Amino acid sequence: MSNTVWINALAELQQQGEPCVLVTIIEERGSTPRNAGSKMVVSRERLYDTIGGGHLEYKAQKIAREMLENRVRETRLERFSLGASLGQCCGGATVLLFEPMGQPQAHIAVFGAGHVGRALVPLLASLPCKVRWIDSRESEFPAQIPAGVEKVVNDEVVDEVGNMPAGSYFIVMTLTAAILSRGDFTYYGLIGSKSKRAKFEHRLRDRGFQPETVQRMRCPMGIAEVKGKLPVEIAVSIAGEMIAIYNAHFGEKGGEKSADGEKPVPMLVPAARRSQTG
Repeated sequence: MSNTVWINALAELQQQGEPCVLVTIIEERGSTPRNAGSKMVVSRERLYDTIGGGHLEYKAQKIAREMLENRVRETRLERFSLGASLGQCCGGATVLLFEPMGQPQAHIAVFGAGHVGRALVPLLASLPCKVRWIDSRESEFPAQIPAGVEKVVNDEVVDEVGNMPAGSYFIVMTLTAAILSRGDFTYYGLIGSKSKRAKFEHRLRDRGFQPETVQRMRCPMGIAEVKGKLPVEIAVSIAGEMIAIYNAHFGEKGGEKSADGEKPVPMLVPAARRSQTG
């Protein structure tokens, strides 16, 4: 099999935002089915390339999928004797390196392609997240959409709320009560003033929304200390708040941390940069 299979698989999975584990033979002793340096990629659903097949590959696949299920971030080394216990008669030994790749990303829906949306989306696109940019007006979008951003034109933009996964972040230039109705969002920000919020709160109460649900809506959204009314100033304020909130909640799975007390999904700001600013 071509040694480009695993490389192409990594690129494809990264583009799709799907996590995977890269498995590499880093040491071989005696008779082994594949040489050191052989690699395969394990996603939740598929295997790409091979490290020799048989029970060794099955065992490696099982370990990799357990790592994916538990959202493990650290690399792992495992030594295997290729004897009866693995049902292989090579008689040698091999050491495998397991490297988690493409950890899960935040999913962000930006509703509105006006001035603020056009200033905000490029900022979000530069972060490790998946952005869907939604508007009913094709003409509002710029000619060039930032790489990694999915443009969605839909006359019924409210329908797009249901297309986002649980735990998503919603940034809205106009109100859509459907976001509050689904309730499983991590962030819902609405652009506007305090007086605009008061009006919306009144309307939402009249529509039967509970006060604790309405309180989850961020309006005005953005960091209050970042002043200014220019679209780029508002966009920077919103992006800053997104990073702060994501980093406060990152990796939460049902509100729980992993067994070792560490949250399993990487922050939007790398640890090295956090330590410099802490």
